Amino acid sequence: MKDLGSRLKEERKSLGLSQQEFGAIGGVEANAQGKYESGERIPRSDYLAALGKKGVDVLYVLSGKRTPIATDTLNDAERAIITHYRALSEDDQEAISQLATSLSECATDAAAASSA
Repeated sequence: MKDLGSRLKEERKSLGLSQQEFGAIGGVEANAQGKYESGERIPRSDYLAALGKKGVDVLYVLSGKRTPIATDTLNDAERAIITHYRALSEDDQEAISQLATSLSECATDAAAASSA
C-alpha cells in the first residue's frame, strides 16, 4: 500500500489536527499515528472506520482515489458554486481553489484556537 502513510498525513493536515488528535479519533496513540504516516505500520480497519465517521476519505487513504460526491447530495448553493466554477478559465479556477483552501485552513485554525 504505497503512499498510504502520506495520504493519511495529508488527510490529517487538511483537518488541521496533530498526530495525537487524529490518532485519538481512531483510538490510537500519537506514536502509532506516526508509524502509520511513516509507513512502518498499516492501520487496522476499526481505526479507518472511526476516521471515516469523522469525515476522512478512507477510499482516498487506501487507494489514492477520492470518493465521488453524489450529485443528489448537493444543495442548490453547492450546485451553483460548481456551475460558476466550471464557467471560469483555468487560471481563475486555480485562484478560486487557492482561495477556498486558504479559507478552509483559516476556519480550521480558528476552530482549533477556540477549543484550546
